[in-house]
Amino acid sequence: MPAKPMSPAGKLFAAAAFIEGITWAGLLIGMLLKYGTQTTDMGVWLFGRLHGVAFLFYVAVSLYAWGRLRWPLWAMLVALLAAIPPLVTVPLEIWFRRIGLLSNPQA
Repeated sequence: MPAKPMSPAGKLFAAAAFIEGITWAGLLIGMLLKYGTQTTDMGVWLFGRLHGVAFLFYVAVSLYAWGRLRWPLWAMLVALLAAIPPLVTVPLEIWFRRIGLLSNPQA
């Protein structure tokens, strides 16, 4: 069965999930450099700020997608919880796409 095309809100959620995941990865690398190798704190300085903005953007987009795409409450809660552990938003977005939550809801 072919996947349904993503809606504009679904595409925005996918982008926000990817950006949130990338900034998490950058922050983790920055923490490795700062605390593991003790070479520089520039990665934490930069990616800490970028990730903070990306996190807030992801939360806002998740709430927007919940309303626009008529997600059930569990999907919105899972989307918000996925932003807490590192790198979980990316596989969540893939799963949401597969089960059709990023497509236009049926009228």
